[in-house]
Formats: sequence, C-alpha cells, structure tokens
Amino acid sequence: MAKSEEPVTIKKYANRRLYNTGTSTYVTLEDLAALVKAGEDFVVYDAKTGEDITRSVLTQIIFEQENKEGQNLLPITFLRQLIRFYGDSMQMLVPRFLEASIESLTREQEKFRQQISHAFGGGFGPLEDQVRRNMEMFQRAFSMFPGFGSAASGTPSSGEGEKSQRPSGEIDDLKRQLSEMQKRLDRLTDSDKNKG
Repeated sequence: MAKSEEPVTIKKYANRRLYNTGTSTYVTLEDLAALVKAGEDFVVYDAKTGEDITRSVLTQIIFEQENKEGQNLLPITFLRQLIRFYGDSMQMLVPRFLEASIESLTREQEKFRQQISHAFGGGFGPLEDQVRRNMEMFQRAFSMFPGFGSAASGTPSSGEGEKSQRPSGEIDDLKRQLSEMQKRLDRLTDSDKNKG
C-alpha cells in the first residue's frame, strides 16, 4: 500500500473517540502511534469546533508511551529543564533546537544501530566516539544560548553572570552520569573478556 501524500484526517469527538476519516473507523491513541511509526502523517481536528488539536493528541501519545513499563525516552533532567523554558525568553528558540537535534539523531540512528551491534561484539570505541561527537554538538549548541555559558569549559560566556552557572552544573551532572556509564561499560567488557 503506497503512502498517501495528504495527511490522514482524524476527528476527535466529545466522547473522546477518535475517528479516522480515511478508513471510516474509530481508532485509539495506540493506532495513531502505529501510524507515526509507519511514517504516516495525520492531522487531528476537534469534530465540533474544527480546531486543529494535533499537537495535544501527539503529546497524549507521548504521555501514554512514557507510562509503559520500560518505554521511557525522556529523562527527568530533560523534562525539568524543558518545563523551565516555558515562559522564559529562550522559549522561542527551544522548538527549533529540539527539531534540529532530533533530525540529527534520526539521520544518525542507523549508524547508532550498527555501532551498538558492533560494540557488543568488538569493543565500545565507535559508540564512544559517537557519544563524544554528540556531546560536543550539544555543548556547542548550548554555548550559543545566553545563560548557558561555554559548556565545554564550564565558564560563563562573555557578559554572563552567575545565572550561567546553574545550567553548567547540569551539564557537569550529565558528564558525571556519562562517566559512570562508561565505567559500567568498561566493567561489563572486562567481565566478558574474563569469561572468554
């Protein structure tokens, strides 16, 4: 079945039921998640008002996925920082930054898969290199935003005061967590070598 050029239209009724106008069937959030994973585009309209409510439905799908056991993608630190951006002067820059980051991750996902499969068979070098490159990219991106300072050095960027130290501390926490993960991976690798 060929993918449609036009997005599928979903109508949401007052009883919270979702209706796929393309297939003339009622669907669930799980069905819509499957559409997203299959690369199908859809828009959701409130059946009564005609308002586009796609964003809130996609958010509901993420909420449902995050509540499934073992499905968590969004770290607590990320969620807290995201909440801090609401109403902040940085708010208008965050969506574009997140879009660029997820686009980059999407482009790199096949490389990640290959590196992970190689990592468990022949060491963690390529995976470590990719993680290091990604961290450098995030640090460069965050250093461009006022209030984040120079992520690489932990020093405030020109004209920044103490306010930039807080995000720097969060980056230090992330670096510490990455270091702990690396130590665990090293221990796993060493125990695998000792078994062989």
